[in-house]
Amino acid sequence: MTHLSFYWLPENRALIEKSIESEFASYLESSIESGKITLPPIPEVVTKIQRLCAIDSTSVMDVADCLVEDPGLTAAVIRIANSVIFNRRNIECTEVITAVSRLGINRVRDIVTAQAIEQLKNSVNLSKECNTVLRRSAHTSKELAATMVMVTKEFRQTQSPEYAHLLSDKALLTGLLSDIGLFCIVNEYHLYLERGNYLDSELALRIFNNLCPAASRLVLEKWGFDKDFIDVALNENSQQLDVDVSYLDVARIANHILMFRRQDENLEEHEVEIDVTGADILYNLTNLSDSEFHTKIQDLIRASGI
Repeated sequence: MTHLSFYWLPENRALIEKSIESEFASYLESSIESGKITLPPIPEVVTKIQRLCAIDSTSVMDVADCLVEDPGLTAAVIRIANSVIFNRRNIECTEVITAVSRLGINRVRDIVTAQAIEQLKNSVNLSKECNTVLRRSAHTSKELAATMVMVTKEFRQTQSPEYAHLLSDKALLTGLLSDIGLFCIVNEYHLYLERGNYLDSELALRIFNNLCPAASRLVLEKWGFDKDFIDVALNENSQQLDVDVSYLDVARIANHILMFRRQDENLEEHEVEIDVTGADILYNLTNLSDSEFHTKIQDLIRASGI
């Protein structure tokens, strides 16, 4: 049994974990690009809307006509269009064409995808361990998304034109979809175990964390999401932006706040590059009481309609 103790030697464990991760990462990437991996099984209407949004000639009517094929999603889009975060003019709409027109076709795509993924995380039927990982992800992504909205609102309240590009609805959606690739990884892990293989669950969780950004990028690119979504998922800036604060900056501030709230042991190593306004926001939000902070989070999640 010396091979087992050999694995757990510190100098060998890291190398073996890295080799497993690299093999799994290569397989995952090639599988997504070739279409052989099981992407999140979202409703057909959502995939149709994603395809429509990739066509320049697509109109509001085209998306609305597609959306009405799924009454549940239609009701969700109308509800979300009337929510506090998405209804900037505070004018209620009751028809799908009005809701799509108000939101815009790309935002409708973002919303129905996020809605489908959130439902999937809470209803998928894999192994107990995999289901737990996905449910935890649903909670974490909502918490990140709500905190990003909170940070965005703080920037907007300064009424400075340099932050006018930051929108609460987009901040919410980039946060919700930041770990969208997790489903692909967890599903592959589930299939791997069903084939009779074994991979320690703790090791698997570390691999999930390391591979999730790359998997999320592949899914978001395949589904036509813009670089703001991809940058947040990767935690990496891939754009030359003419703005002082990007959605990635908002995500990093939000994540820092959540790490502080959790008393994360890695907080001291987590650096955030921010301007003076961002520093003030970070200070103010980290100094809220726990009860006040969590009340704000829950209020924002309810206000999103998702």
